[in-house]
Amino acid sequence: MSVRAGIVVTGTEVLTGRVQDLNGPWVADRLLELGVDLAHITLCGDRPGDIEAQLRFLAAEGVDLIVTSGGLGPTADDMTVETVARFAGRELVLDKQLEATIADIVTRLMARFPNVDPEAILASNRKQALVPEGAHILAPVGTAPGVVVPGKPTIVVLPGPPRELQPMWPVALQTPAVQEAIAGRTIYRQETVRMFGLPESGLADTLREAERTVDGFDRLEITTCLRRGELEIVTRYEPDAADTYTALVALLRKHHGDALFSEDGSRVDDQVARLLAGRRIATAESCTGGLLAARLTDLPGSSAYVAGGAVAYANEAKAEVLGVDPALIDAHGAVSEAVAEAMAAGALARFGVDTAVAITGIAGPGGGTDEKPVGTVCFSVKLAEGPSLTRTMKLPGARADVRERSTTVAMHLLRRVLG
Repeated sequence: MSVRAGIVVTGTEVLTGRVQDLNGPWVADRLLELGVDLAHITLCGDRPGDIEAQLRFLAAEGVDLIVTSGGLGPTADDMTVETVARFAGRELVLDKQLEATIADIVTRLMARFPNVDPEAILASNRKQALVPEGAHILAPVGTAPGVVVPGKPTIVVLPGPPRELQPMWPVALQTPAVQEAIAGRTIYRQETVRMFGLPESGLADTLREAERTVDGFDRLEITTCLRRGELEIVTRYEPDAADTYTALVALLRKHHGDALFSEDGSRVDDQVARLLAGRRIATAESCTGGLLAARLTDLPGSSAYVAGGAVAYANEAKAEVLGVDPALIDAHGAVSEAVAEAMAAGALARFGVDTAVAITGIAGPGGGTDEKPVGTVCFSVKLAEGPSLTRTMKLPGARADVRERSTTVAMHLLRRVLG
């Protein structure tokens, strides 16, 4: 069996759902990349008894490594380090050098808040310099240091904010205790294939065929996930099973070549960004309210090809901002291919670009009719010179699902036209 690990995410705000857990999935992906099998992710509030219960549970499961996130701040409810020390049977000791480091960080931060008592702040942050005896200290990225506590299992204690946890992770990996804990891991390869326009049932049929026809199929660890309306197929395997994986991809290509848009793991966002090199694009959005423009500009360097966008939600805005003829709306309705095409044409003219994409639809929960039920969305991609593409789709899900999936459809239509 490969090395096994567990993750403990702490924080009452995470447990109650006020804050989304970003650390558990992120650390899980990093462990998977290392070839470490993740046994469990547990979630608990800021209570010492509950934190210790998670540690006991994972230790009883025989994991080699435990990673915790959260509870390293200066306040009374930050108790992870103290709890881990007690669990590991180690005394908490004050690290003078760490105390000086934290004091320097806090002093610089407090310079922006002249009315705050610096001595009181330094006293509360002194708590963060108490570490389990014999632990390896991970230098703070914010004000909270992390620690690695050697043992069986080894425990890596990381801060809660992702912007602090993520840079600390590679440092933790290089510590002797973690290297020893993961020494027996199996080295895997991991590949990702992405599809669009294929139901999960269709993929399931093909995987059942692969189970019968692909030699060594049982050596592939396959995980499928429906994400943003796309199918993501992640396969992990040992290097000597590479031929088996190649045979699987060939079968996927044979049955689903039209749906398979990425064999190297690249996202449609990255592909569209490459296709837009040397071009300028504008968006015209109704039901998505700017989500497509936000997605296009999410990538660094997008200012080279994104000119702007118009959120023309009301019919009056469609007419005044994008020049859509009100008679067209009266004749076909705001949610129609004719209006989507007019919106795209208006964006081309309004922004002086060579590429435009428009979305208009009924996201729900109300507003649908028998002819145009909730989830009906019309798309149009227009080039100043070149082909155009207009489609109407019925998208499933609640309002947020329809809006998000609409951006995915628009990105794929862009990929098709520009490709």
